[in-house]
Amino acid sequence: MLKFCKIAMLITTKYFEIDKLKLECGETLSPITLAFETYGELNSQKNNAILLFHALTGDAHAAGKHNSSDTKTGWYDKFIGPNKALDTNKYFIICSNILGGCAGSTGPSSINKLTNKPYGLNFPFITIKDMIKGQYKLVESFGIEKLHACIGGSLGAMQALEWMITYPESSNSCIIMASAPYQSPQNIALHEVGRRAIMNDINWNKGNYYDSIEKPNNGLSIARMIAHISYLSDQSMHLKFGRKIQGKEELNFELHNEFEVESYLNYQGKAFIKRFDANSYLYITRAVDYFDYSGDKLQKALNKNSCKYLIISFSSDWLYPEYQSIQIVNALQSLNLSVFYNRIESVYGHDAFLLEDEKLTPVLQGFLEHI
Repeated sequence: MLKFCKIAMLITTKYFEIDKLKLECGETLSPITLAFETYGELNSQKNNAILLFHALTGDAHAAGKHNSSDTKTGWYDKFIGPNKALDTNKYFIICSNILGGCAGSTGPSSINKLTNKPYGLNFPFITIKDMIKGQYKLVESFGIEKLHACIGGSLGAMQALEWMITYPESSNSCIIMASAPYQSPQNIALHEVGRRAIMNDINWNKGNYYDSIEKPNNGLSIARMIAHISYLSDQSMHLKFGRKIQGKEELNFELHNEFEVESYLNYQGKAFIKRFDANSYLYITRAVDYFDYSGDKLQKALNKNSCKYLIISFSSDWLYPEYQSIQIVNALQSLNLSVFYNRIESVYGHDAFLLEDEKLTPVLQGFLEHI
């Protein structure tokens, strides 16, 4: 069993400024701020850097705490630190909040300097390629010419794949977990239901809610509940909740929170509205929907690549099932690229890439040490 030191690192969020960025939609966004955090030290050769991409509703705070009174550590804390999978004794890890986000990076809730008001729906449409173009400038600012690795799960893995397509000589290796070469029709549909929940909230007001006391919290909460269902598996729901009744032994014959699973989803929704912006959710989910390297597009896009790949899928992930990871593997093999594939048995569903530290850590360590 893997055991790690439980003393959390104290981390400071930093901010990187970009003068302007030409977006795929044709518009230019100016200026741009990217919030980021780093872990470990960049060596003198500047060849030990790992770029970590976060998932849909993540942020730059991947590990440690911001102060000693924090009750929670960063979202990837199980994997970042001395002797962990991303070993801070060896590697310099960079993680930034994506363009379009709401945790320090420029997004719809940011102030548009032309109007001195939040962008709202005046924020331009963004893509995953736009996200990584901003992060490329951040990596350049450290004087790093080539990463040791880029790594991500879910949307983070899509960013990692886009990174290698757009900047094929910029990393020695790429780790893709719980993801796909394109957003499936099923997942586009799930995103659309979440977006409609937000846009049909009476307080959304066509995105102009920043000066209002009432926010589109009901819609955002429902969107989160829908998404959270897709992150779990049927087996994990049976194990975690079963058909347990919430706080009692007999049915009350009411419509609200009769079952533990209902209470859990409502809790997740209420917690989410405290940290995330509704408009950011609209823009980021749409950016994921636009991601498309289906068919032979991926093989054509990767034909200038030479790095080593590790592709990881999880047995109970129905959001991005195994066959989609295998599509990436097949495209890489068709180009005679170095690719390792690992299917991990897990009951945790899509969230396994965040939770299965004991199974994932030796896989990640072994790959990173032999690049």
